[in-house]
Parts: sequence; structure tokens; C-alpha cells
Amino acid sequence: RLGERVGVPWLAWACGECEYCRRGQENLCEYGRFTGYDVDGGYAEYHVADERFVYPIPEGYPDEQAAPLLCAGVIGYRALRLAGARDVRRVGLYGFGASAHIAIQVLAHWGADVYVFTRSPEHRRLAEELGAMWTGRAEDDPGEPMDSSIIFAPAGSLVPTALAGLRRGGTLVLAGIHMSPIPQMDYQLLWGERVLRSVANATRQDAEELLALAPEIPIRTEVGVRDLSEANEVLRDVKESRVSGAAALRVSRGA
Repeated sequence: RLGERVGVPWLAWACGECEYCRRGQENLCEYGRFTGYDVDGGYAEYHVADERFVYPIPEGYPDEQAAPLLCAGVIGYRALRLAGARDVRRVGLYGFGASAHIAIQVLAHWGADVYVFTRSPEHRRLAEELGAMWTGRAEDDPGEPMDSSIIFAPAGSLVPTALAGLRRGGTLVLAGIHMSPIPQMDYQLLWGERVLRSVANATRQDAEELLALAPEIPIRTEVGVRDLSEANEVLRDVKESRVSGAAALRVSRGA
């Protein structure tokens, strides 16, 4: 409605008619359009959006606190769903950036024990503050096999490591849009009915469920706000693990 504060996520439009949309997989729509990729927006002062693909922002979340929920939060929530994380005890998170720092709060709400694998001491400290059962580097042994794990870091080299730490019948989800090549590995790592799957985009259901859950938990987003003119520096900081939590860009009039 006019005057409502709404958020625009990655999925900007889906046809509703292709094979994937009819199966409830609009995130895989053959003709899907995505904000900032197929549709202008994201880094913009004004934005035209299909009203079916925007969402009311929960009360109590300033714009900069809500921004990570619409991107990192939604894809992290979908990764949790595909990992079956609501129904398991131990969940491993590889990489602890924008998505993982939101996902861990959802997992804590569900009562899971969360194990965080990250090379950054700062990220390990944040994970511990948010309730991680254990933190360490990817090569460290947490002493327990994971029921499900999610790789948020875009590093294909982590796949064999994460599979080796997964119990039989467990699920490993790859949550990145891009990932470096996955190295050749022994079939024994996958054997035992372990499941390896990717996440692609997210559906409206994912966004609606997360935004309803956020104030119930409540999710607290760690956000560093920078000006649009600093976008390249922010992207470099993200790549080099110098951002704790998430980063958001402030789009000013006349920018």
C-alpha cells in the first residue's frame, strides 16, 4: 500500500507458468529476472518493482538492519531448509559472513547445536557471541560428526573437508552463487547416503517465512553501513574477511 516500507530481494520476477514455477520452484524459473542483474535497482535511489515480489519490513528494523535479511538472510534461510536443519541436532557452518551470522540465530531458535568453521578470529568471536557450540578452522576436529552442514564460503576446496565431517545420511548444502572448482575426491566421502546439493536463489515463501520469524526470535543483524561511493572498498573488505556480519551501502540523493 502507498506509504508502506517494503524490501526488494534478489528475485524480482518469475513467470508462474514454466515447469519450475508450476512445481513450486520459482527460484529456478526459466525466465526469472533478478534485481541488479536483469532488472535495474539495488544500487539506486529509486527502484521500480513488481508488487508481488516485495515484502513489508517488520517493525523495529531500521532500513540498514533490514537490508541483510532480504539477501544474505533469505538465501541462508533457504539453505537451512534444504539442509533439513530444523530437524537435526548438530549443524556445521563453513564461513561466517552475512548469511551465516543470521542463520546461526535461526538455528539457535530451533534448538540446534551450531559448529562454526572459519579462518577469521574476528568471525569466530562473533559466532561465539551468537551462541556457537564450537568454533575453529575448517581443518580442525570438533569432536562430533555433523548431521547437516552448509558451506557459505565460495571455496570448492571445502567440499571434501565438509563431507568428511558429515555423518552417514547427512546433507551438505552449498549456499554460494559462485564457488571455486571442487577438487577430485574419493567416492567414500559421499558414500553412506550423504547428500550434496546446491542452493539457487530463493522463493517468495523463503522471504515471507524469514521476515515473519525475524522479530519473533528476534534476529539481530550486525551491519556496517558505508556510502555508495565506497562500494569497491566494501567488496574488497568482504573478500578479505574484514567485514564482521554484513555490510550495507547508503544510497544518498544525488549519488
